[in-house]
Amino acid sequence: MLAALPVATIAHIAIMSKRKSPLQATVALLLLVSAASLGIAARLYLQGQGGQVVFVATRVWILLLPIAWYLRVDRQRLSLPRPTQRELGAGILLGVGMFGVIYGAYVGLEQRWLDPATVQAAAAQVGLLNPEIYLASAVYFTFGNALVEEYIWRWFVYQKCEVLVPGGWAVALAALFFTLHHIIALAGFTGSWAVVILGSVGVFVAGVVWSWCYLTYRSLWACYISHLLADLAIAIVGWQLLFA
Repeated sequence: MLAALPVATIAHIAIMSKRKSPLQATVALLLLVSAASLGIAARLYLQGQGGQVVFVATRVWILLLPIAWYLRVDRQRLSLPRPTQRELGAGILLGVGMFGVIYGAYVGLEQRWLDPATVQAAAAQVGLLNPEIYLASAVYFTFGNALVEEYIWRWFVYQKCEVLVPGGWAVALAALFFTLHHIIALAGFTGSWAVVILGSVGVFVAGVVWSWCYLTYRSLWACYISHLLADLAIAIVGWQLLFA
């Protein structure tokens, strides 16, 4: 049947097919990246239950969109590759380095750039000033959020960026998208532009590392392990700012 089509028609179909994929990738990125930023902004800056409702709704959206898009739009099958020793070693090595950088920056800069009262006020607004609630949130943040973010920002967002630009540029673009909602969170929780700038650079660099890991291994194991250790450092810093 295909052979019966004119050559010009076949070429037109091929061109349209190539054009469709970048358009779909762009739409997917817009739907996800904007929702992530909107949710964080609503949680921090909208008063009352409205902000929490928007935050939860956007979290559910960015959690379900990647898998729905992958199955229904991309029409791909899910798979879970087993970790290799090389991936595990890379994840641990990178994670320990990130842990040291994050905690070292806190120890070196906390007294000059961070006001615990500002952090505590922001934490109180979202219900994290109770030690038990904070610990439960920290456990999820360390083990669950790291996995969720890798699933969203590397498995889905990086792959969509790779449709638009080549690998190295896709690494940077995915890291930029990953940084955007963190800028809002840093501004809301710390109230310090110095911390926002330094933290945003750190998040971007971490996003580059994790996107590079996904580009290299085509799985999330190295990304997840190193992200887990980085989030553990943030959870420890948060505890010290709120309760020490």
